[in-house]
Amino acid sequence: MTDPIDGFDINDPDLPKSIKKAAFGSGAYPYEDKLDKDDYDTQFYKLQKQLVLHQAHMAKAGTRTIIVFEGRDAAGKGGTIKRFLENLNPRYNIIAALPKPNDRERTQWYFQRYVDWLPAAGEMVLFDRSWYNRAVVEPVMGFCTPEETTRFLEEAPDFEKQLTRDGIKIFKLWLSIGREMQLKRFHDRAHDPLKTWKLSPVDLKALTKWEDYSVARDRMLRETDSAHAPWTVIRGNDKKRLRLNAIRTVLHGLDYEGKDEKEIGEIDRKLVLSAEEFLELKGE
Repeated sequence: MTDPIDGFDINDPDLPKSIKKAAFGSGAYPYEDKLDKDDYDTQFYKLQKQLVLHQAHMAKAGTRTIIVFEGRDAAGKGGTIKRFLENLNPRYNIIAALPKPNDRERTQWYFQRYVDWLPAAGEMVLFDRSWYNRAVVEPVMGFCTPEETTRFLEEAPDFEKQLTRDGIKIFKLWLSIGREMQLKRFHDRAHDPLKTWKLSPVDLKALTKWEDYSVARDRMLRETDSAHAPWTVIRGNDKKRLRLNAIRTVLHGLDYEGKDEKEIGEIDRKLVLSAEEFLELKGE
């Protein structure tokens, strides 16, 4: 099979037709068309009402929630987080998007800088990438040693167990896209003056490391999926379906006053998979 990156030049304003044609269905995506906008808006509004109800309950009951968003570059993490928070109070629903560690942080216990961002009572923290950098990005890009990754994979389930024992609810979402879709989104960013800031040298270097990312991701899913903090994989070639199913996954996993299962709607099981299901299907 021809690698889709062959002949791909991100500086060429014309995206190859083969990539454009294959993008939406790449990664075994099960739909042929994007979700209708009116349908999306209707479902999205219902979910937003439920998120607001959860926010009120969270403040009253003092619950604490973490949502970890992981995935390849351009998988839709930032856009999905934005839709989660669209009608919520940013004082209590917090984005944690940490930059690369400074010289002091590099000498600390690996999890230490993330501890500062853990939620207090009545808060929900959404991690736009997280401690799982050490499982995928860092080893693939050579930012840590194999021994450091192995130690992390051994320690992460224990770290998360401590959090859940203390009453924190953890959701771990891996947003999955196909390779041609990633190339298309990178190309779109490169040629949109309003989005070029989203491309970094690390993003561009990652273009040639697709298989390395796949191997690291699969190992992470196998070794850190647990009963107390399971992974959920969501196929995200269609951003609208991704956002709806990510919000649904979280709302179905929360208890709060006024929860309406019918209004939340059913999770699309063609798109939303457990770690075990995803590893069996290899959908990316």
